[in-house]
Amino acid sequence: MSCDPQPEMPEGYLGPQERFNELGLSVQSHTDPVITARDNHYEIKMKHRGPIKVTHQLQSCKDEKDYSEFVFTQIKDGVVQLLLHFPSPGWYKLQIYALPLSDPSKSLPNVYNYLIHCTKTLNPCFPFPKQYVQWKDGCYLYEPLNLCESTKLTHVKWRVLIPHAKQVAVVVDDEWTHLENKGGPVFEGTCNLNQYRGKDKKKFSVKMLRLQ
Repeated sequence: MSCDPQPEMPEGYLGPQERFNELGLSVQSHTDPVITARDNHYEIKMKHRGPIKVTHQLQSCKDEKDYSEFVFTQIKDGVVQLLLHFPSPGWYKLQIYALPLSDPSKSLPNVYNYLIHCTKTLNPCFPFPKQYVQWKDGCYLYEPLNLCESTKLTHVKWRVLIPHAKQVAVVVDDEWTHLENKGGPVFEGTCNLNQYRGKDKKKFSVKMLRLQ
């Protein structure tokens, strides 16, 4: 017998839900909703047709604890990319929610559910940046995906894709760093965050602003 048996899920919970096909979604990287992840850094991809907004929820099956901040969702070139960091081995439920981008509703329906068994934690695990609704409107963060204790903060590189932006700035407290347009909607730049090392993260924040 396995020391970590697969938890039972309600009938119909796993896989595509009612509006999955209606919204033009399809699985790309993982067709089986039950996944074995042999590393705690993982990636899942889905395809979509038409502009869409997507959010997620990641929960531990052991105690129902929410780990949604350890998932980063991005959309680019018709692909929904979900990057996952699992803090510890075990079973997790990944619930995906979606609606057309033009739909004003703030409540997104559940469209697909995965059950994931993380067997090893080989890499350090950190929360991803918090995403707001405006960011999910076609924006894509190439780097940095994490800022943590081991990150070299004296020369933090930024590379982002932000549609329809004329200017983009990284704001830390009241310090602004304007990024350089590298052609089309891609902006790049660097900034020094070393003065914030060791400080309470609740007392300062890093924001990215799109300036029209």
